[in-house]
Amino acid sequence: MDSKTVVMMPEGKLDGFADAPRAKVTLGIQSEAAFAEAAKALHGRDLASIADLSVQEMAALMELAHAVKAYPQDFRHALDARQMVLIFEKASLRTRLTFEAAINTCGGNAIFVDQTHSPLGERESLADVAHNIERWMDVIVLRTYAHETVTEIGDKAKIPVINALSDYEHPCQALTDFFTLEERFGSCEGLKFTYVGDGNNVCHSLMLAGALLGTHVTVATPKGYEPDLDIIHKAMELAEQTGGSIQLMHDPLKAVAGADAVYTDVCISMGQENETTKRTPIFKPYQVNEALMAHASQNAVFMHCLPAHRGAEVTDAVIDSPQSIVFDEAENRLHAQKALLLMLLGGAKRIPRDRGLNGKRRKSLS
Repeated sequence: MDSKTVVMMPEGKLDGFADAPRAKVTLGIQSEAAFAEAAKALHGRDLASIADLSVQEMAALMELAHAVKAYPQDFRHALDARQMVLIFEKASLRTRLTFEAAINTCGGNAIFVDQTHSPLGERESLADVAHNIERWMDVIVLRTYAHETVTEIGDKAKIPVINALSDYEHPCQALTDFFTLEERFGSCEGLKFTYVGDGNNVCHSLMLAGALLGTHVTVATPKGYEPDLDIIHKAMELAEQTGGSIQLMHDPLKAVAGADAVYTDVCISMGQENETTKRTPIFKPYQVNEALMAHASQNAVFMHCLPAHRGAEVTDAVIDSPQSIVFDEAENRLHAQKALLLMLLGGAKRIPRDRGLNGKRRKSLS
């Protein structure tokens, strides 16, 4: 990719976000029947990628996440006696604890299997692992290095498999992040969302999720660290359906200009520690600091999936500022993942809107 900005918007290139045409599909859940249809379609499915979701399924998950956060008591027994196994090849704080709390507070049980010292597929084949687990468990949550580990176990197991992070995507994080933005802004449709940093797994899932929700997503990376081309094409395809857009560039100042949300992640992910010396100077101009945030909109929020390398990709002044919603994101991992488990395991139900779910609607920029 050269230094030019690559822009994708429906029906051609446009000069400004405010002039984007209206969405080609209806966003959000419009009826009880639409929610039921999405819940039925998701029951028993895997979630390896955000791209596994349709526009309506994404909307249903977002609505359910708001419901479980506002009315947790309504779901206290929704997953009674359901068994979830978490198999992690990588260290975890938020992902493990929030998945365990999610199923426990819905009546189910979580079992953790530490694979940090013995990668999946080393002791026995992934197919054999899948066929064993499907006899005992109701859902498998995987945190792996190779994305193929998630997809292969998903192909072999007869129970739902959830990608809790792979080197290619982090769908649970993206679900949480856009749920958190809906809380703050009321809707993600027409929102200006900027990601600054490495075009990594988190970036991939954020692009796809933003496209599904009609968000205008801008990604600024150093040359050579752009998102995967397949992800770019898929996100553009989804944005065409929803009225969102995807912009790719190398200039962080231009990317952040007017943004409603500014997001970053570590530039040295787990497993890349040997690249520290190489990556540190390359990503230094992409640090999110007060000077960079000054180019965003007046009410912009700062986001990070955590853990953060303070003083590297973000300064203390930003991550600890009133603009920062990083701990809201961390809290919401619980609610978004609870909604996901409910959908995949058949425990979802729609809460009547007259009960007053939190969040006001944000006027679309269409």
